[in-house]
Amino acid sequence: MHLVLPDEAATQALAEKLAARAQPGDVLLLSGPLGAGKTSLCRAFIRALTENPAQEVPSPSFTLLQTYECRKASIWHYDLWRLEDHLSLEELGWDEALEHIVLVEWPERLGPLTPAHALWLTFSYATPGRAVELSGAQRWFDAA
Repeated sequence: MHLVLPDEAATQALAEKLAARAQPGDVLLLSGPLGAGKTSLCRAFIRALTENPAQEVPSPSFTLLQTYECRKASIWHYDLWRLEDHLSLEELGWDEALEHIVLVEWPERLGPLTPAHALWLTFSYATPGRAVELSGAQRWFDAA
């Protein structure tokens, strides 16, 4: 599914729809160039699930991982930009994370650890705003 997100409000609306469908064991993989909207979508997704619009959601670019609690499950937000490959993920609790809701920015670094059941969100620049290509299980796209 291809979507154009003309502004931040459209990105937030998509994040809220995805958050409403998210369940423990779900993995969302966010790919695309720097500044294309990956972290913006993650922030809105986490704020929706924590039911806290003021939730502080720093980019995990340097910490590699941030976790958040919500009613459904923990949310594990990874930013793998600084990783060379998947070999460090064991130290970052990857196996445990898969029991919760997982967001991964720069998922190309997962290599063989990429979950087959993940929802892929591939961001790009568009006029206006940004575009995102979504691919994954049909349940993400069924009408609510």
